[in-house]
Amino acid sequence: MIVSFDETLPDAELDQYLADIERVMLETGVVQSATSRRHIPIPGEEAIPALIASAIVQITVADIDALAKGFSAPGLHEVIDRWQARHPYKVAWANHEPLS
Repeated sequence: MIVSFDETLPDAELDQYLADIERVMLETGVVQSATSRRHIPIPGEEAIPALIASAIVQITVADIDALAKGFSAPGLHEVIDRWQARHPYKVAWANHEPLS
């Protein structure tokens, strides 16, 4: 999950968002792990006409069925709606097989 907030968030706010997303995903019972990291900015990246991440959230599940169940969890949508109302953001997804 590639997260890009419309405006730069204070560190504490971004940390709380990431903690909320990780927590709610793990609470689904179908997610094996949920970890996140902040984007590391580099000079000149703002010239790239693409989504620039605020953070990456990696969610590990056993299979495609668990992935679908995780995304349909009501708690996830509550967290997303609450954060979207406070700090609008965009998300890009990259569902893939495990990287070695």
